[in-house]
Amino acid sequence: MSGAGPRTERWYRAVWRWHFYAGLFCVPFVLWLSVTGAIYLFKPQIEDMLYASYRGVAAGDAPRLAAEAIADRAVDAVPGSVLHKYVLPDSPDNAVEVLVGRSAQDVRVWVHPQTGAVLHKVAEEDRLMRVVFRLHGELLAGSTGSALVEAAACWTVVMLLTGLFLWWPRGGTRLAGVLYPRLTRGRALFWRDIHAVTGLWISLGALFLILSGLPWANAWGSYLREVRTLTGTAAGPQDWSAGSQADAARRADADAAMRAMMSDHAGHQGMAMNHMAPAPAALDAVVARAQGLGFAGPVEVSPPTAHGAPWQVRSQAADRPRRDSAEIADDGTLVGVERFGDRHWIDRAVGYGVAIHEGAFGGLANQLVNLAVLLGLMLLSVSSVILWWRRRPTGRLGAPPSLAPLRHSWALVAFVAVLALAMPLFGLSLALAVAAEALLPRLAPSLQTWMGWRAPA
Repeated sequence: MSGAGPRTERWYRAVWRWHFYAGLFCVPFVLWLSVTGAIYLFKPQIEDMLYASYRGVAAGDAPRLAAEAIADRAVDAVPGSVLHKYVLPDSPDNAVEVLVGRSAQDVRVWVHPQTGAVLHKVAEEDRLMRVVFRLHGELLAGSTGSALVEAAACWTVVMLLTGLFLWWPRGGTRLAGVLYPRLTRGRALFWRDIHAVTGLWISLGALFLILSGLPWANAWGSYLREVRTLTGTAAGPQDWSAGSQADAARRADADAAMRAMMSDHAGHQGMAMNHMAPAPAALDAVVARAQGLGFAGPVEVSPPTAHGAPWQVRSQAADRPRRDSAEIADDGTLVGVERFGDRHWIDRAVGYGVAIHEGAFGGLANQLVNLAVLLGLMLLSVSSVILWWRRRPTGRLGAPPSLAPLRHSWALVAFVAVLALAMPLFGLSLALAVAAEALLPRLAPSLQTWMGWRAPA
């Protein structure tokens, strides 16, 4: 074969191999991320059940404690801590949640609004949904786990794109095996159709879920931070997590600044160090003003970390486009308000993407659509393993023999190369895979056939 034939065959086999390698690497991660993601989708419902006993705890018309007194009870419950965040309760009858901390360790404390009794306290990172969050994004392995998840996410994008290219219907208009599976034509065709039809239906949603989740990853998140800096949008805080270690470092910096301000304040006043550097009445005034802003709950009030700086009031609504923020002075004077719509388009785009990714943008309907996509990804993964096992070549690990070469395979290869530039971690892993294909056959020629790099004689 000569001319365009060998080139078409070469590009096509490259696409086929990349699809196979992507699936081989991604299947365990896709299953893990789909299960943990499906659990995290229903975070609001799960936490409502977990913390139901701390709602409606106030009895009768007895007066409620001032915010400053409640914060003091929470700080006293965790020796050596300082106030990090005061959460405005959704109802005056609910227990008040206060986050206090020592360095990077936040502890959430539930305080009775009338008696000041500490009803419950737990390290923030030990809460169930925070554990699920770290299982989902970092495999409980910090930066290493985040890198693995990011690489798997990028390879899953390649798996989906190459899968669509390989299985896209050509040369006919029959819907069977394309839009719906043929269920009575034998096992081989059944699993082939299940894999192809599922991939066709869920690929767009799966690609969106993957790409909207990348801002949390270390490498891609760092890339977005650089973009924010270059476009002049980095003045405000980034409204998405950059990984547990980065978040811990940020909390430690804030805690250190708070303690330094407290120490300086105590030195100037010639008295023992208070729980908070600002005047005790400041929290009362700030909370009273924050309650009138009408922000979507939960709303967190954070003390200043420098003398003369205002308090920070931020909505932490699950639906991120509803998140607004404000700055309030010690005496309750409103310094300024920033609405979600005031932010740069990069932050707004990420905010919409994250809200949909977490199932918070459209309520239960959003959750159910995301759940359907995740179930489809699990079915896609399981069916791919069954297909490979049933069709695997005897004595070889590599992909099954490819079908007739498809035109324009080179375009998909070029697109994958562009993707490698846009996703550095994927580019690095792809370069390693290409180098292995080039070097290993020379070191061990028998690998060419076993890995599927060369068709058997």
